Amino acid sequence: MAFDGASARYKRVLWAVVALNLAMFGIEMAGGLAGGSMALRADALDFLGDSATYAISLAVIGQAVAVRSRAALFKGLSLGVLGLWVLGETVYRVFVLGQPDAFVMSGIGMLALAANVTSVLLLMRYRDGDANVRSVWLCSRNDAIGNVAVVLAGLGVFASGTPWPDLIVAGTMAGLFLTSSAGIVRQALSELRTAKATLVAGE
Repeated sequence: MAFDGASARYKRVLWAVVALNLAMFGIEMAGGLAGGSMALRADALDFLGDSATYAISLAVIGQAVAVRSRAALFKGLSLGVLGLWVLGETVYRVFVLGQPDAFVMSGIGMLALAANVTSVLLLMRYRDGDANVRSVWLCSRNDAIGNVAVVLAGLGVFASGTPWPDLIVAGTMAGLFLTSSAGIVRQALSELRTAKATLVAGE
């Protein structure tokens, strides 16, 4: 049976990760607005989305499988909406080009990477849980990947003198959000079907 999050240690880890993600949302959003970076803003929104994901995960720990699966389904759909928003903003920026500040991008990207690597290490042992637990792991993993990409985009903007590396990374992150969303939704729906079949069989 997949780990369902019903562990005091896991709850403490989630609270620590929630605090870390909320702090980085504020830092990255401020940096993204000040530096004109779409990739930083996309990553900041991912931090915010993760904070909500972790909070929902905490709220449904110990609940019935159907409740946890519905929570995971909501989180998966929300991640998909976030991915579509970032994709739309990136397309918009293609036509309203403004070069972001490469130093701000790389500096804050490195700070965010350190925060996300910490989250990933804390959550590593829980990566194979149910849909609710797995959604937490996927969000943290995506963040770490995204932060590496933001740092590389900052270097690319500096080297090329154009905003294209920033836009390419933001678009790639949107694709990652959408892919993770699809995976979470599929697992959540599968768990809901299993829960329903078990309920019917028990009647």
